[in-house]
Amino acid sequence: MKSKKLKKKIEQLEKRLREGTQKLARLRRKLQESESAKALKAARKSAARATALTGKKSPGQTAETKKPSSAKKAKRKLNLSPERRAQLAAAMKARWAAKRATEGNSTTSSDQNSPTPPTQPPEKRGDGV
Repeated sequence: MKSKKLKKKIEQLEKRLREGTQKLARLRRKLQESESAKALKAARKSAARATALTGKKSPGQTAETKKPSSAKKAKRKLNLSPERRAQLAAAMKARWAAKRATEGNSTTSSDQNSPTPPTQPPEKRGDGV
C-alpha cells in the first residue's frame, strides 16, 4: 500500500474514533438527562399526592374511619373466548391433579399447612416431661 493511501486510512480511522467518543459522550448526557427528568417527575408526583392527601382530609376524619380494604383495585374481568377459557380450565385442572398426586406420594410431610399431621410418634423423654 502506498503511504498516501495509508495516511488517508489512518485519518479516517482517527476521525471515526473521535466521532465514536463524541457519540458516547452524547448518549451518556442523554441518559443522565432522562434519569434526572424521571426523578423530577417522581418528585412532582409524590408532592402532588401529598398535597392531594392533605387537601382531602377534613378535621373530623380519623385513621380509624378509613378502611384499607377499600383501597384495593377491583379484579379485571378477562376477555376470553370460550375455547381459550376451556383450555385454561383444563390446564389448571391438570396442574391441580399433579399437585395432589405429588402431595399423595410424599408420606413424610412436615408441612404446617398439610391437612394430615406428620406420621412420626412424639418422642418420649427419660426425665418424665
